[in-house]
Amino acid sequence: MIRTIFLAGGCFWGLQKYFDQFDGVLRTEVGYANGPDRAPSYEDVCNDSGHAETVMIEYDDSRISLETLLDSYFLVIDPLSMNRQGHDEGIQYRTGIYYTDEEQLDTVRKVYSREEAKAGAKLAVAVEPLKNFFSAEEYHQKYLEKNPGGYCHIPAHFYKEK
Repeated sequence: MIRTIFLAGGCFWGLQKYFDQFDGVLRTEVGYANGPDRAPSYEDVCNDSGHAETVMIEYDDSRISLETLLDSYFLVIDPLSMNRQGHDEGIQYRTGIYYTDEEQLDTVRKVYSREEAKAGAKLAVAVEPLKNFFSAEEYHQKYLEKNPGGYCHIPAHFYKEK
């Protein structure tokens, strides 16, 4: 079955490239989530519109599980960092798991609890239903594919060679 999850993990460029490499991920799109109900521009987001840079991930759950996606997500974020990943700082870089289906919540809670126990501290990762998602401008889509030298807080060893 085709499912969708939305993950905020700092700059969305690297997170999109990271999840694009997984077998079972059918489509990704970067955008702005869980802010006010008005489509922001990138400039609005950079000026604290309240939206988080987020990656929409459509996946085939017969080929990759939500648990695998979430375990992979936690490998490339600092779950204790508030509004910051790598050198990027601000509310738009907050971390969050935004689910689209109540059925996803048990898996989200299971992985979240495991990660919190591993960290030994309360995580700074929000778990919320998706309130809204606005697609980012075209130049942000697959940005690191178009601009291989672009900055990303995710270390290069997390990306498969093509």
